[in-house]
This record gives sequence, structure tokens and C-alpha cells, in this order.
Amino acid sequence: MTSLDPRTTALILIDLQQGIATDDKAPRTGAEVVGAAKALATRFRQAGAPVVLVHVAFAPGSMPSQKVDKPGLPPEGTPAAFSEFVHGLREADDIVVLKRHWGAFTGTDLDLQLRRRGVRTVVIGGIATHMGVESTARSAWELSYDVVIAEDVTSAMSAETHRFAVETIFPQIARVSSADAIVLDRP
Repeated sequence: MTSLDPRTTALILIDLQQGIATDDKAPRTGAEVVGAAKALATRFRQAGAPVVLVHVAFAPGSMPSQKVDKPGLPPEGTPAAFSEFVHGLREADDIVVLKRHWGAFTGTDLDLQLRRRGVRTVVIGGIATHMGVESTARSAWELSYDVVIAEDVTSAMSAETHRFAVETIFPQIARVSSADAIVLDRP
């Protein structure tokens, strides 16, 4: 069990949006991740802990450099529907962050939003494990947050890339847990 204080813990869900949360993911489909994320978000909201929904959009002039060996972004940017959250995820009191990079902290006010609320621990889930989730977890750890990865609320482009992040990177910067093992309890 991973027991967390809801007064100082936030849930961050990465890129559960129409252009990313498709079913061609592994080891879980996008639909499976979204279902698990919705259930975990409900538990956080009921405990009074903040839920942060992060989505990404790319536009010419605001994209990271594409002078890379394997460019992955369309030069014309992403269509509007790409960044819309999946149906039924967002609720009125959720914190919404729009990012222009893989990670949710770079170029956003996420750190400020969390610190104003007294958050010291972040639970992270979403798609893709080895991209947006990992980048966000690394930044959170570098900013001295305690990080918990809800492993069964993540998925990637392949089972291999998911497994590498979960087995090699996350244990060095976070605690890896199942969603069911995360308990929100006031001490």
C-alpha cells in the first residue's frame, strides 16, 4: 500500500486526449488507461485532492526543435480536436494545463499551481509512459516532489518502451504502484 495525504497530494494525468489516447497502445489500450484514470481521478476528487489534466498541442512557432533524427511532430501543427480531452474525463474543479512539450512542467505554470495548494507528492498516470509521463516525472523529481507512478494508469507505443520506463527509470525517481494500492488517507 502507498498511503498518501490528500491535503498534500495531487493526481496528474498526462495526454488523455483524443489525438493520443487511442487503442493502439501497449501493454494497455488507450480505453483501458482512460477507464483506470477516470476511476483514480474520482477517488482523488472524493478525497479533496487536486486533479490535474494535462494536454498537449503543437503549432508552428511553438514546437520543440524538429532537428532530430526521428521527427515526430507534423510541421503544420496538430488539429484542434487532437488536444481535446477524452469524453467524461474533465470535471469543473480540475486544474487544466496545456503544454507544448512532452513534460507538463516545462513552459507551464504547473509547479506554481501545485505549490500554491501545498502539494508535495504527485501521482502520475497517462500516455505515453516513456514520453509525457516520464518527462513529467523527471521534472517533478528534479523540483523535489515525491513522485508516485500509477503503473496501471499508463501505457506506451509498445510494451518494450513502457517496460523500460517502469523497470529502469521510474524506480530511481519514484515509487511505482498500482492504482488500487494508492490510499488517500489523512494522518
